[in-house]
Amino acid sequence: MFRYININMNSITAIVVAAGRGTRAGSGIPKQYREIAQKPILHYTIDALLAHKAIDNIICVIHKDDKQLYKNAVSRINNPRLSKPVLGGATRSESVFNGIKAASSEYVLIHDGARPCLPIAALKRLINGLEKYNACFLALPIVDTLWSISENKVQKNISREMIWKAQTPQAFKLNEIYNAYENTNKTLTDDVAIAQSAGIEVTPILGAEENIKITTQNDFGLARQIIGNIMDIRVGNGYDVHALGLGSSVTLNGIEISHTKALLGHSDADVAMHAITDAIFGALSAGDIGQWFPPSEQKWKNASSEIFLRKAVLLCKERGFIINHLDCTIICETPKIGPHAEKMRENISEITKIDIDKVSVKATTTEQLGFTGRNEGIAAQATATLIKK
Repeated sequence: MFRYININMNSITAIVVAAGRGTRAGSGIPKQYREIAQKPILHYTIDALLAHKAIDNIICVIHKDDKQLYKNAVSRINNPRLSKPVLGGATRSESVFNGIKAASSEYVLIHDGARPCLPIAALKRLINGLEKYNACFLALPIVDTLWSISENKVQKNISREMIWKAQTPQAFKLNEIYNAYENTNKTLTDDVAIAQSAGIEVTPILGAEENIKITTQNDFGLARQIIGNIMDIRVGNGYDVHALGLGSSVTLNGIEISHTKALLGHSDADVAMHAITDAIFGALSAGDIGQWFPPSEQKWKNASSEIFLRKAVLLCKERGFIINHLDCTIICETPKIGPHAEKMRENISEITKIDIDKVSVKATTTEQLGFTGRNEGIAAQATATLIKK
């Protein structure tokens, strides 16, 4: 029996098959929930699919016993394209079919939950392939010499010209792959095999060597190496200067210090916190304090610079980054920064919600040279290091 599903034209659903037990990967929790660089493998897999805007919906198929593991794995993914998961079946084919039945798009991409290193270039090639083919899949041509072996003896050389190594995602029209699963042998272990058995022509699209499937314990080391090379690490720099004028104290990194002068500015003139804030904005490619909090606006008159820093921290969270390290150097002759540096670190740590050992505050002079050397002002520079979650 053939079924025709009401579909959203030109839409794409990615089905992530994550219901397996992964016994070959060693003992412990299923491999898709184990962590690399403090992030579950399944999280990387989903992120790789979310990187392509043409994918409208992602459905993960999970084991009935893994609901909490799944919840933990996706807890930091705040994207409406990730739908509620569906439960898998007794075999991979049953799990895939459950995912297919939950889709309502024109196309589906079926992807292994334990393939966390899918590069965006390969994903683009696959989706572009759907403009020409009804069904296609990522694969790699074999480059090594192949031999048939019998009883541990070499028998004959096998031509590699017609042999490709299958990868995922594998892409199909939803109606066609639904009917293939509904009406053919579901014991086949590959979606291309099921499609082919139903008479669907499937075309290979060049995949990527780094698009590995984690199967054995040894694969974790290779995945760590690949993920380490593709991690999104951002570094931003901030620099600020404020003049000194009449007053009896200065505020640096939120700590008030007695002084013979005061820093002048539209806000509280916390030059050090301004530098840190601008460093974070810079790492996010999000402009600077002046763009977010224009000095021309009266509402920021005498405002606490903590407001500015908290905004930068919030923007990090919204864009999926964590602050890994902050380094601030205050440049002045006076006041002495050393006695107050620890309190500054504690304050910045509290505002940014990062460990104090990831916050550095130090000071230097200009050997009485320039405007800082003449006590006409204080400068500060900062560096922020962010990592994509």
